[in-house]
Amino acid sequence: GSTGSRIILSLIHALKRTGGTKGVAALCIGGGEATAVAIELI
Repeated sequence: GSTGSRIILSLIHALKRTGGTKGVAALCIGGGEATAVAIELI
């Protein structure tokens, strides 16, 4: 699916809306595994 893309885009939009510059999106990929993405707006 596109859940990962949607979460990252939601984070970027929230950062722009609130004036933030840094954020982290965490995703569970099942089986006890996960990944995280750090975003910095420049």
